[in-house]
Amino acid sequence: MAKRDYYEVLDVPKNSSADDIKKSYRKKALEYHPDRNPNDKSAEEKFKEAAEAYDVLSDPDKRARYDRLGHAGVDGNYGAGGGFQGMDMDEILRRFGFDSDDIFGEFFGGGRRRSGGGGRPRGERGSNLRIRVKLTLEEIATGVNKKIKVRKQVACNTCSGSGARDPNSVETCGTCRGSGVVNRVTQTPFGMMQTAVSCPACSGAGQTIKSPCNVCKGDGRVFGEETIEMDIPAGVHEGIQLSMAGKGNAGAKGGGAGDLLITVEEIPHEEFTRDGSNIMYELFINIADASLGTKTEVPTLDGRARITIPPGTQSGKIFRLKDKGLPGLQSYQRGDQLIHVNVWIPKKFNDEERRLLEKLRDMPNFQPNPGKEDKSFFERVKDIFG
Repeated sequence: MAKRDYYEVLDVPKNSSADDIKKSYRKKALEYHPDRNPNDKSAEEKFKEAAEAYDVLSDPDKRARYDRLGHAGVDGNYGAGGGFQGMDMDEILRRFGFDSDDIFGEFFGGGRRRSGGGGRPRGERGSNLRIRVKLTLEEIATGVNKKIKVRKQVACNTCSGSGARDPNSVETCGTCRGSGVVNRVTQTPFGMMQTAVSCPACSGAGQTIKSPCNVCKGDGRVFGEETIEMDIPAGVHEGIQLSMAGKGNAGAKGGGAGDLLITVEEIPHEEFTRDGSNIMYELFINIADASLGTKTEVPTLDGRARITIPPGTQSGKIFRLKDKGLPGLQSYQRGDQLIHVNVWIPKKFNDEERRLLEKLRDMPNFQPNPGKEDKSFFERVKDIFG
């Protein structure tokens, strides 16, 4: 099923400000939150769809790529559920710096009491992780599945990422009584204003650990290695950044993981150079083939192709192989392969070769006589590209 436009998901126009996008996401999060839609799978999917849309549109870099390239520009293996599988609704909200109490309090004037004690602590979200992935032109042409070992912070196996030695050592925070937030009253020009802030005693977890895990020392994570599988779409280019939600560093004390940010690096090709979606190939032929014409094979990204060099081909002539270039990142069109002809002039001759060249030099057909077809290189390029 095709993804909906992110602006449509959040019900905002494309020129919306960051504040408008944030306000709209808050409303969507409230509308589809499980507390208002118990056991409603459709509402849960819409909640995650809104979270994915906000994840992109709230980030200036991701939003710019999305506006330019659509879903292909930001599709870092979000997959079903927006890449938030394994995260509960409150974890998704905290990932964006929100809290369910904040959202419910904003619309109803009060928060919810979260159950505390015995459960897994709600820790802080992990940091994003950046890696570079090198790709060949052949991989860029078709798209590729990569498996990469990444050194990062992972959840502690001993305590399952909770940071607690055993479930009984987790206690409800005495300061916030398990809610993870406390109310703060401040004086404003409009009077006293009450806001909910993260509890300083438990850092918003709602729970405290009486007996920390002896492996991770209560942090809930250790350094380790994970093999990550990623699908890189065809048509990417040098410097483009893809993202995989929840594949960055693990969060502390059971918090959600950060994102994995993947920057593409192109490996220089031995035979081709890239110009957008087109690829360029330098073909060298000798004087005789250029004068008399010939048939020859040239490499392409799909194998080898046979082309005809007509008689009288000039050095600098450009031939086009339609649809033999690279695919667009967000289109069904494919670029072309441009073959630039170079007539090879040897620098050294034996006696026989020299006698033949001297004999040809004075013949009328070998005298320079530029005609309409003997255009400059720039004129020929202009003819091709318009």
